[in-house]
Amino acid sequence: MTAVTVRPMTPEEYAQWQTLLAEEYAAEQVAAGRWPQEGSVQRARDETAKLLPQGLATERMLILRGVDAEGVPVGRAWVSLDHPRGAPGVAFLYDIEVVETKRGQGFGRALLAAVEDATRRAGAAALELNVFGSNAVAIGLYGSAGYDVVTQQMRKAL
Repeated sequence: MTAVTVRPMTPEEYAQWQTLLAEEYAAEQVAAGRWPQEGSVQRARDETAKLLPQGLATERMLILRGVDAEGVPVGRAWVSLDHPRGAPGVAFLYDIEVVETKRGQGFGRALLAAVEDATRRAGAAALELNVFGSNAVAIGLYGSAGYDVVTQQMRKAL
């Protein structure tokens, strides 16, 4: 198995991540039909700022960088140790992504395992996440890693 460990993001990595996160989250929301394109990136920035009011120093947040055995960054993750809907003992994975050039090499599974371990060590008994229905690769990864569907939202275009 590919080896990945996690460490806290640096301030420089955090600044870059905030830009990428806003662009990617906005694009997902627009593609899902939840938000209009206009203003979507700013809306994503605003939502993130509410969740991370002190940035990297926000309490009860794990803002992590995944690195390979040589210390080369291969991905990132953001976990809240407090579930957004208050589920006791359940952490919430807001973001996880493998660097594009590292995909398809086992880094996703290894990063997920490292994030789960860090979350467990931080005191959580379970980890929950949302995944867009169009993301078949992620759905397959989570299912094979032991995640169960606990809620499901469905839509039909009319």
